[in-house]
Amino acid sequence: MLSRRKRIGVAGVAVLMTAVTGCAGWGGGVGGGGADSINVLMVNNPQMVDLQKLTADNFTKQTGIKVNFTVLPENDVRDKISQEFSSQAGQYDVASVSNFEIPIYARSKWIAPLSDYIAKDPSFDQSDILKPMTLSMTGTDGKIYGEPFYGESSFLMYRKDILAAKGITMPAKPTWQEVADIAAKVDHAQPGMRGICLRGQPGWGQLFAPLTTVVNTFGGTWFTKDWQPQVNSPAFTEATKFYVDLVRAHGEAGAPQAGFTECLNNTIQSNVAMWYDATSAAGSLEAPNSPVKGKMGYAPAPVMKTDSSGWLYAWAWGIQQASTKKDNAWKFISWASGKDYENLVGQKVGWSNVPAGKRASTYQNPEYLKSAAAFAEPTRSAIEHADPNNPGTQPRPAPGIQFVDIPEFPDLGTQVSQDVSSAIAGKTSVDDALKQGQKLAGDVAERYRSRQAKK
Repeated sequence: MLSRRKRIGVAGVAVLMTAVTGCAGWGGGVGGGGADSINVLMVNNPQMVDLQKLTADNFTKQTGIKVNFTVLPENDVRDKISQEFSSQAGQYDVASVSNFEIPIYARSKWIAPLSDYIAKDPSFDQSDILKPMTLSMTGTDGKIYGEPFYGESSFLMYRKDILAAKGITMPAKPTWQEVADIAAKVDHAQPGMRGICLRGQPGWGQLFAPLTTVVNTFGGTWFTKDWQPQVNSPAFTEATKFYVDLVRAHGEAGAPQAGFTECLNNTIQSNVAMWYDATSAAGSLEAPNSPVKGKMGYAPAPVMKTDSSGWLYAWAWGIQQASTKKDNAWKFISWASGKDYENLVGQKVGWSNVPAGKRASTYQNPEYLKSAAAFAEPTRSAIEHADPNNPGTQPRPAPGIQFVDIPEFPDLGTQVSQDVSSAIAGKTSVDDALKQGQKLAGDVAERYRSRQAKK
């Protein structure tokens, strides 16, 4: 997840933001803290940069509420948000959090419930928020704890012209075996072109974002409902071997180091004929200056034993429980995640920059659809079919599709991914990688079983 949501050119933005955030004013630290101000801590993704530029002349002008932004790169902002919310320091009123953190923070009572504000603000129109997004930000108490700013699922992107030249028709709902067969047929269709790009770069949000969806649809899971580790189970092993074998046989050059950005570049440069990854990538593929604009087709995430397989991710807004300015914080969230804000971005920045993937109405907006015609409906469908509570073939102990929503998963997933990436590089076997992964998962599972036994 680290970089898959960023558009082309974000590296330059990150450099700029890193420099700017050291200065007071545009992005520099918490400001005055008066009664009519709030402090917002957020990631420096391009959509947030647009938001920051639009806030003073629109939100502040309308409400009189000044917003003091602190903007940081993703890894840095995650660390700072974790420290801020866990300590309940109250320095920041609002933070950009994802559907990974929100349920964890809700259980710890670090984040404020929003349900009462939603009920009193009918213009926000919670029913317009795509159901899986609402579900992923709802606590076990039934209350909503976050509102999405933009979201994504995953799907299969492919070169229509390359498949057509080979006489291949992409199935409306492809299976992974069908995708593997197509990858073999289009491999080397053009000089230097490989059949498919799949992430091989270590990381819980890199390699294991797509791979865990493959595990799910093959019938596997990280843990059973009663916290039994399943990392070296037959289904998990079959899925991982399939993934590793596919990328080794027909995948991109340098696969063990390839993450979202590398696969995006490979697709744009016609180095691969297919790519399974985030729906948010389509905006870059269909950008006006993209060499593959108009050449791409979009199919649902491949399946095996499940009806759907796309992941679910969102950058969202949450209010720190310790905030003393929750009313003003909600006003900001209602504006930033509202329908009018999307129209504002379309008019002031450009419709291709709209923070989409969260509202049904976005996919009925003719102006947005003009710029996103190729991928809007596949994206909406992928998100609406994502089920964070039931992503596989058996009950789970925690929600999450491409992750397990527990604090220990980033470390667990990253450690196991390092060995799987080594298997892609041919330095170890999948069996050995997952045998070690099972031990690590067993340590995590034991802690949860012990906690349950004490209740």
